Amino acid sequence: MKKLKLAIVGQGRSGKDIHGKYYLSADNAFYDVAFVVEEDARRREISEKLYPDAEILSDVKELLTKKADLTVNCTYSDLHAPVTKTLLEHGFNVLVEKPFARTRFECDSLIRLAKERGVLLAVFQQTFYAPFYRDFLQVLNENKVGKPLQIDIRYNGLSRRWDWQTLQKKLGGNSYNTGPHPFGMALGALDFDSEARVAFSRLDHTPFSSGDADDYCKAIIVAPHKPVVDVEINNTDAYPGFTLKVQGTRGTFRCTPQEYECKYVAEGENPVRPVVERFLEDGNGNPVYCSEKLVVHEEKGKYDGTAFDVGTSLFYEDLFYAITEGREMYVTAEKAAKIISVIETLHAQNPLPVRF
Repeated sequence: MKKLKLAIVGQGRSGKDIHGKYYLSADNAFYDVAFVVEEDARRREISEKLYPDAEILSDVKELLTKKADLTVNCTYSDLHAPVTKTLLEHGFNVLVEKPFARTRFECDSLIRLAKERGVLLAVFQQTFYAPFYRDFLQVLNENKVGKPLQIDIRYNGLSRRWDWQTLQKKLGGNSYNTGPHPFGMALGALDFDSEARVAFSRLDHTPFSSGDADDYCKAIIVAPHKPVVDVEINNTDAYPGFTLKVQGTRGTFRCTPQEYECKYVAEGENPVRPVVERFLEDGNGNPVYCSEKLVVHEEKGKYDGTAFDVGTSLFYEDLFYAITEGREMYVTAEKAAKIISVIETLHAQNPLPVRF
């Protein structure tokens, strides 16, 4: 199998430590890094050592005259849309890091441009390929805990940042930086229903954090005849507890990216009891509360891999066959655009003061 010639733009945390980690791993059977674009001289020196067979460039303009089967855009978030536009205009297949862009209009414009140029456009949403998310979808599809009533998604913790990701002008903050993962999972749980909408939202910037972007993000997403999805991304939650939770008509499933637990009652094992219209009493006539021992099933386990290893590897494999055989990717650019619609709505409903 012939490997594809790959170019990567940007050697920050994502470009070097997520994408680059995959390129240099044994899991990468699909790509050869031919070009690395990085404006910082020190990072270019590091790239020369990591990719001795690659041509190291200092500006994306230098790449435009080169030939690559795929170009990966790992620039600052606010540059995702303009850099992707330039690459598409010059006939490159492009994988852009999340967030796709700032607005749905930008996303749709890039999708249209890719189609006009006859090239592939993909967005790096590797969480869709993570073991914990795939297990979560299976629980939903099999009605393991009954008909889902509510889905809770938490990307919470007690931590803070003070880099460019705290600035609105750089497209930072929880909603744009972390949000594509939980909001993507939320829409995925609703089958990307065209009638899904944000029923409630709140963004906030707490004194705990630097910058001016949101470090608290909350949204309730609903769709007709679908479960309510409650998404929260909070930097001040000291007791996060879980990442995904499904509350169904027969029990509960919850998980983190590393492990899961499930408690439910099986259909038919606990028949509905007849209603007693008067008070309940024991054999001596004393009032008693409704009390019984249900037949309950419990399951626990651990996942083998996360979004950053298994998820990344499966994403790039999917992308390889999309380029070489024209297969449709599991995560399309159109789906990624819908995720940005949700985030854009949150900011429209909760404008924060711009201070930088």
